Amino acid sequence: MFQRFKLRSSTLSSSKKRSSNYEPLVRWMHGAQMVAFNMQINFGNHMRSDMKSEAMTGYGTSLWLMQGMFRSNGGCGYVKKLDFLMTKGTNGEVFDPKASSEVKKTLKVRVFLGDGWRLDFSKTHFDTFSPPDFYVKFRILGVPRDFAKQKTKVIEDDWVPVWDQEFTFSLTVPELAPLQIEVKEHDMSEGDDFGGQACLPISELKTGIRSIDFLIGRARNSQMLGF
Repeated sequence: MFQRFKLRSSTLSSSKKRSSNYEPLVRWMHGAQMVAFNMQINFGNHMRSDMKSEAMTGYGTSLWLMQGMFRSNGGCGYVKKLDFLMTKGTNGEVFDPKASSEVKKTLKVRVFLGDGWRLDFSKTHFDTFSPPDFYVKFRILGVPRDFAKQKTKVIEDDWVPVWDQEFTFSLTVPELAPLQIEVKEHDMSEGDDFGGQACLPISELKTGIRSIDFLIGRARNSQMLGF
């Protein structure tokens, strides 16, 4: 059996009046075959800061998870349902995401540097008077026991920030744990600006050094993060 995603243009639930998305991980952790998403939200690069904040924290997060979930299996749009989601125990019990279990995998992530913003944005996009102050946020999602978040230090006044920091995450169900990476620009006077994001299926990560492209909304941008 395979899980797949479906795109939709409006929310059909009679009790749900907004175009925001449901939390997909809850459905996936219980073996849902399909989770539908709204895709009509505009995540343009030049979105007003107040609109950007709402979109990125509300509508955007579910779509980021969808992108990460379905990067696996070659990005074909289908992901094989995990065996433990289709089997029952000796007493008929099914998988419980909230149950305690032993750590199966320890993930170590070292972030080296980022580049590309200077090519995609004007010199005054993030800060009128100086280069941007970037930092990186990492989040592990999945079963409640695995949820974790870390962030790097802020590198001030640099379009090509070098962080060179390592973070460690302990995972009990790595098969259901996407790694969400988000770059923010620190702003002392207002809310931090969004600089790009990527979501990766941990089950398919390999040991080594690589660079990843970041997304802002639905468009692929040239920002790259080396880790």
